[in-house]
Amino acid sequence: TIDMTWDASTGAEGLEMAIKEMCWAATEAVLQDQNILVISDRAQSETRVPMPALLATAAVHHHLVRQGLRMQTGLVVETGEAREVHHFCVLAGYGAEAINPYVAFETLEDIRAKKHSDVTPEEVQKNYIKAVGKGIRKVMSKMGISTYQSYCGAQIFDAVGLSSEFIAKYFTGTATTIEGVGLEQVAE
Repeated sequence: TIDMTWDASTGAEGLEMAIKEMCWAATEAVLQDQNILVISDRAQSETRVPMPALLATAAVHHHLVRQGLRMQTGLVVETGEAREVHHFCVLAGYGAEAINPYVAFETLEDIRAKKHSDVTPEEVQKNYIKAVGKGIRKVMSKMGISTYQSYCGAQIFDAVGLSSEFIAKYFTGTATTIEGVGLEQVAE
């Protein structure tokens, strides 16, 4: 498991260093024959702020691609950010083979316990996973992609409002026509 949180008091420089450390940790894990890496924001606290899950996923994915190690490991993203189908699609599009939306599961359990105690927790999770899966398949079919494996890491997105340098460094190969914010603004 690789931590994707950083000490927010260190600002943008701290975020950049945390991304580098996360990527180094991923390289080290792959070199030690770890075939599944979990990038997690569960360590968030009053002093540790989670990186945007997409930034962390894309950074690790592209770092491992540049190292020639990406095909030796799977990426699992454990994040509280992922809730909607689009969140899952974007994370998958930048390399996540699996996603654990733990906050969504906790929220669903809270709602189930308060309003639908006749339904089991397993049933609620199963229904949510099925709905997200159908949503991902619908998005893939609109793109003409028939398998998750083909979609994973395909980067079939355009970036809007992100600087070219930021895109080149963390989202290598993504098209961007409208300039915008960089890492410092994201950290803020």
